[in-house]
Amino acid sequence: MRTTDFDFELPVERIAQEPVEPRDAARLLVRDAADGGVLRHGQVRDLPDFLRAGDLLVVNDTRVLPARVMGRRATGGQVELLFLEPDAAFAHERGWRAMVRPAKKLKPGERVACKAGVIARMLERSSEDGTWAVTLEGADGEVRPMEEWLACCGVMPLPPYIQRPARAEDEERYQTVYAAEPGAVAAPTAGLHFTDRLFEGLAERGVGVARVTLHVGAGTFLPVTADRLQDHAMHAERYELSEECEQAVRRTREAGGRVIAVGTTSARVLESCRADDGEASAAGVRAGRGETRIFLHPGRGPAVCDGIFTNFHLPKSTLVMLVASFIGTAETLAMYRAAIEADYRFYSYGDATLVLR
Repeated sequence: MRTTDFDFELPVERIAQEPVEPRDAARLLVRDAADGGVLRHGQVRDLPDFLRAGDLLVVNDTRVLPARVMGRRATGGQVELLFLEPDAAFAHERGWRAMVRPAKKLKPGERVACKAGVIARMLERSSEDGTWAVTLEGADGEVRPMEEWLACCGVMPLPPYIQRPARAEDEERYQTVYAAEPGAVAAPTAGLHFTDRLFEGLAERGVGVARVTLHVGAGTFLPVTADRLQDHAMHAERYELSEECEQAVRRTREAGGRVIAVGTTSARVLESCRADDGEASAAGVRAGRGETRIFLHPGRGPAVCDGIFTNFHLPKSTLVMLVASFIGTAETLAMYRAAIEADYRFYSYGDATLVLR
């Protein structure tokens, strides 16, 4: 398949710049194969009505770090840093890998002054991708965990298609209500719709909830530059699937329930942890942790997930390709055209869709 097969016309005004309130008031477009693929419209708060007792939702409990840091060089020039993940090669200096602008002007050992007296010390620039190994410290060399320094001087790393600076309210709103494990530089955005009220409604319906962790990296925003899907190099992201989640999936399978991923990140974890000792249409998972580069697309569809609850994604992105791995390219594009015609809002702060196979 070709990347252009996943292109569609998306008016720029359809990309949400602000979230709706409350979270579960976002619109929901449902496509259930059991209904012949007929599209149904509702709100996220109606989600329990579209599920069955015994179904299992799997959410991603990663927590977004305030990973964007602004600083100033001794020369007065401004520097922007986006901290991505710990750098094992510089663990002895508590170094993290960071995207930096301007990357080429900085020098190893240079100190950049940031908010609240925090200093970003440049360690080494990668010759492969241009990122830097950077450590944060106090003006007097004080050492703390990176997460503490980021809490002092960082802001939420809103995606590039949100054309405004991050505000104080984004610290709460660009985070799921169940976020627990710090490490992401982008939110698992399908989960932004969930509220305590919605979880109560799901429990009353008899729908279970399990958790995985996948720390969303900046690679989620990278465009697909290869002409053919098989030539695309997928970015790596760190994940963990617990024994509790493994058991929850097993119980759901044994009871005849469906496993439904909340977001593309949860789907990637579940499919990365697929157990090979089940039917392809009803596979289980095994607990584990590591890095995944799994690329789900038509021709390499899901074996564990019976459905996905997710936001609307951008043209030619790996995310829209993942949705198409559930129902096919033509069906996905038809659903997206219907969503655009009905004024659904796209991407991180946008509306949602539920696709059931």
